[in-house]
Amino acid sequence: MVDYRQAGVDIDAGNEVVRRIKQMARKTYTPGVLSGVGSFGGLFALDASVPEPVLVASADGVGTKLKVAFMTGVHNSIGVDLVNHCVNDILVQGARPLFFLDYLATGRLSPDVAEQIVAGVAQACVANGCALLGGETAEMPGFYSDGEYDVAGFIVGVVSRPKVIDGRNIQTGDVLIGLSSSGLHTNGYSLARRIVFDALGLTVDTAVAELGMTVGQALLQPHRTYLPVIYPVLDQGWIKGMAHITGGGLTENLPRVMPEGRAPRVDRGSWTVPPLFTWLQRGGRVSDDEMFRAFNMGVGMVLVCAPAHEATLLAALSDSGEAAWRLGEVV
Repeated sequence: MVDYRQAGVDIDAGNEVVRRIKQMARKTYTPGVLSGVGSFGGLFALDASVPEPVLVASADGVGTKLKVAFMTGVHNSIGVDLVNHCVNDILVQGARPLFFLDYLATGRLSPDVAEQIVAGVAQACVANGCALLGGETAEMPGFYSDGEYDVAGFIVGVVSRPKVIDGRNIQTGDVLIGLSSSGLHTNGYSLARRIVFDALGLTVDTAVAELGMTVGQALLQPHRTYLPVIYPVLDQGWIKGMAHITGGGLTENLPRVMPEGRAPRVDRGSWTVPPLFTWLQRGGRVSDDEMFRAFNMGVGMVLVCAPAHEATLLAALSDSGEAAWRLGEVV
């Protein structure tokens, strides 16, 4: 007689994961949450104080950064990556996050690993004022190798319709403001792994003096959230557009927020590219063009404002602890 466990699916392990997740999710709840983890669907009540509310939704993953997590056994930062990437994606349209859902699929479910991942998700949800409303954990033997998993995140936020940021008013002469990244964030890892582990033959435990840390630590630096420094200034109306610098780098993400007939011109001398990127470029003998398409090169978010608001916006960002700078202009 064959049962589900013998087929590779451990229902008891799944129940244990849900039990642990419930405790962490409760700590993220905001006043809008009307249901708990375990319901078939999550319930969330919109704040009636937001006039003309527009819901903004996004979904994303962490890509092959997961491979580095498998190699190091460090999984909590993956949950942080997942939430912060999604938060930034809706922030560029002026939205604040309301709730988040996660999806975890694995070959053989490890409650300890799942707990690490969701602990990171919960930590980032609390930091961003976002409720972990629910999610799904799928055990899929024969589909994923033992010890491997994939994750996806789904976020919903809200912005008042008159305050939606869509870049339509961007004009020639407007200013590009750069905000620093905290490493590779969640993009370019297929190339980075090829350079580090294949071309250079290093391991995750190799210490790199130039970086001041091990390879694993450098590659697992969490994707940062820009909500705490950007959201406080949104109501001022200074920001005309924003670009989250993810896959495609500055080369492909900045044009996404430009109206027809406008283009970004970046001053490559306006910032110092962090050592991680120069180290990778040298180790893989990667061209400049390829580096700027694969990686963020130290710029994780770009804001667009009128020249008249440049000094005020930079001062406000500086007051919040952000080292922002003039990255270029619109042409």
